[in-house]
Amino acid sequence: MGWQERIERDEIVLIDGGTGSELQRRGVPMSEANWSGLAVKTHPDILREVHQAYIAAGAEVIITNTFGTARFQLAAAGIGDEFEAVNRQAVSLAMEAREASGVRVEIAGSMSNLPPRFDPGAYPDPDAELADLREMAHLLADSGVDLIALEMMQDTHHAPRAMQAALEVGLPVWLGVSCRTVPGASGLVSFDLPSLDFAEPIDTLLGMGPALVTVMHSEIPAVLPALAMIRERWDGPLGAYPEVGYFTRPNWHFDPEATPEKLVAHAREWVGAGARVIGGCCGTTPEHIAALRDAELR
Repeated sequence: MGWQERIERDEIVLIDGGTGSELQRRGVPMSEANWSGLAVKTHPDILREVHQAYIAAGAEVIITNTFGTARFQLAAAGIGDEFEAVNRQAVSLAMEAREASGVRVEIAGSMSNLPPRFDPGAYPDPDAELADLREMAHLLADSGVDLIALEMMQDTHHAPRAMQAALEVGLPVWLGVSCRTVPGASGLVSFDLPSLDFAEPIDTLLGMGPALVTVMHSEIPAVLPALAMIRERWDGPLGAYPEVGYFTRPNWHFDPEATPEKLVAHAREWVGAGARVIGGCCGTTPEHIAALRDAELR
């Protein structure tokens, strides 16, 4: 039974935890150009093991390590000409992990707006960016992913291009939006754009027709208010997979206080707010997902 049917039955669907941060935790160096994207090429065995670990922990959907592997993102690392090989390998490694597990899990192809070298001024021009995102979406679909997971969508320019590209291939599209709270202020702002009210990107993107909306790679205190804000505007299915810890380029810093038990406690609140797809993003591990699997979330 697929994730859509599970949600229609009002069941909880577990997804995996952080892939890039878990690769780092296992010794894979992160790239200054596109974070974990090069692991597909440099450490394929460890990437396969990460996928297998999440499946063993109970993930029913795993996300490919393609967050930073659009052509313009790979070009910043000097391997733009290897775009097709890198992305087909990323999907293949997820499929190999699924086959080795003997468990039927679904594979989500990740797409993001990660700026080349983490520099917002390094994006290609809009037409070239859209062309690269279209290329990415079509290749993921052709490689056999079950759905497209748009991750860290948070603005009104780059995010709609990613959404447009993903919708064109005909697969279900998960819209993953990212936000944070502002100390001493009310409301939410976009994760990397503190001057942008979070309402602006979600108002722009929700009308484009996602199959599911997730609050992902967001700080835990922002998840409940973000779910509430989205629910005011959207009556479709919801999900949540937040970050724990923090980032300083190019590495993730883990928070030892963010225990699996604490994630479970928060997840119960997200389920109470309507989320039916639950997991973790950067800083969460297979142990976090196993705790969600073993918990009574409802």
